[in-house]
Amino acid sequence: MTSRANSPVAILIPCLNEELTIRRVINSFRSALPDAQVVVVDNASGDGTADVARACGATVLREGRRGKGNAVRRAFREVDASIYVLVDGDDTYPAERVHDLIAPVRAGDADVVVGTRLDVEGSEFKRLNRLGNHLLLKAVNTVFASRITDLLSGYRVMTREFVRQVPVLSTGFEVETELSILALERGFRTVEIPVRLGARPPGSKSKIRLWSDGLRILKEILTLFRDYRPLAFFGAVGVFFLLAGLAPGLFVTIEFLETGAVRVPTAVLATGLEIVGFTQLMTGVILGALTRRFREIDYRLDRIQEHVAPAPGEPEASG
Repeated sequence: MTSRANSPVAILIPCLNEELTIRRVINSFRSALPDAQVVVVDNASGDGTADVARACGATVLREGRRGKGNAVRRAFREVDASIYVLVDGDDTYPAERVHDLIAPVRAGDADVVVGTRLDVEGSEFKRLNRLGNHLLLKAVNTVFASRITDLLSGYRVMTREFVRQVPVLSTGFEVETELSILALERGFRTVEIPVRLGARPPGSKSKIRLWSDGLRILKEILTLFRDYRPLAFFGAVGVFFLLAGLAPGLFVTIEFLETGAVRVPTAVLATGLEIVGFTQLMTGVILGALTRRFREIDYRLDRIQEHVAPAPGEPEASG
């Protein structure tokens, strides 16, 4: 059942076993935004996270499928607000900076605001985590020709339009990557504001698995590159095979001119590589055209929905 916010702002806190920190997170954000609705998404915790959140007066949604992406998707589906603040439940992000993050949205200058942590002095990062963040960030900026400065920040402010339009499909910690790239690819205005990442309190442990989650994030980057930039993705693959086929093709041509004979295996290899390359290029062209058409359809459907759907707090039109 959808949770209808009485306030235009909703604080969304996906949690997995954050009993030690969730009280402080809820209280600090409630102090910063007294009129906001605080929603904790309990991601099948095995401790008292949900009980503590309820005791603090937060609305608690339970998502039985483990994974941060599942929890975020549940919150997006169930909570209705004008402005969404997404923050982790580990008490590492400063609640007092939430007004700075919301300000560009309220001013109409941004659709998404990201609290960037990587280059902020004093941010609590393990060396290996910082290196992994920078490597993934470099991959995204190279592939999508973007200038994102923090790909994996869990502190974000988003408009209702963004939340309602982006198809979040990720299940795990790659959800931040997906949100960043979807904002980029769908033309939503993104503003980045530096925030200092604090340290987890004693006894609180990170749920991120460095290598497995890093590989999942890298896979998500490649998947989104394929889906949203098919011409570039398949075009690069096609050019690789076309170039790979040049050497054996040139060898077959020279040999035929000199001897009049052709080595069939080499000729088959060259022809096969060229066919694969050309096929990949055509695949990119066709999928690129289809992607553009689907975006046009999405745009038209969004415009129709704007005229049909009521704003938060407004009564739905009766028949």
